[in-house]
Order: sequence, then C-alpha cells, then structure tokens
Amino acid sequence: MIALTDQPFEPGDLLSAFAKGRSETGAIATFTGLARAEQGATRILELEAYPGFTEAAIGQIATEAAARFALDDFHIVHRIGKIAPGEAIVFVATAASHRRAAFEACDYLMDYLKSRAPFWKKETGPDGSRWIEPRDQDHADIARWETTKP
Repeated sequence: MIALTDQPFEPGDLLSAFAKGRSETGAIATFTGLARAEQGATRILELEAYPGFTEAAIGQIATEAAARFALDDFHIVHRIGKIAPGEAIVFVATAASHRRAAFEACDYLMDYLKSRAPFWKKETGPDGSRWIEPRDQDHADIARWETTKP
C-alpha cells in the first residue's frame, strides 16, 4: 500500500495495523523519518507532489523492491504539504520471510524515496525559504543498489 497524506500520522498505529494477522511473515522492518528543526533554521518543511504521478513512481520502485527482496508486503506513507519539526514525514514497513530481506528492502525503499521519488521539498526558517536537493551522500546511498545484486 502506498499513501500520500497532508495529515499527521502515528507510525506506531501504522505498524500495528501492518503487523496484524501476519502468522506466516518472519520479519517486519520499519523506518520512520522525522522533520528536523536544523537548530532553529527550519520552522516548516513543505513537500509538494503530483497526485497520481508520485504514487505511481513510488509504486514502481516498491514493486521492484518486492521482487528483488521477496517481500510478502510493504506499506509506504509519505507526508505532503506543511510539516512541523518533530512530525513524521515518511513511514516505510516491509514484511518478508527473513529479517535480512526486510531490512534491506526498507533501506532500499528509503534510499529511493530520499533521492529519486518525485517530491519537491522546501524549508522555511527565519532567513526565508529554500528548495532542498538531494545531497551527494543521498546519491551515493542509492548508487550502491545499482552495483549490488539481489
């Protein structure tokens, strides 16, 4: 399942719902990303997306991750709109037969979401607003998957 929302969400509730009834799943791995205040430099983070297009792009990489890591299931929730420091931005859960696959799939999906998913991010703070681009480390993180075989 993939969802974009402009409303705050509770990662623990999402995990509980995702885990319910999984008697054949051996492992669930999750990641929750939070908006940072950047020592007061960021008062609000704003994410924009194209409805339909962004979900489809995320769906494509999630389908690839499901095949690559033999996932039983996945759940991705990503905030859009204005997000205050301390609020959850993204929740990724992966379910697999074994822990390594669940961990690696979660890491793979987050690397994609951080560097290639079609979101536009803007930070606003006391010195004004600025658009955020992926960092060199974000590109290096995703590049390792291109050279790593499943």
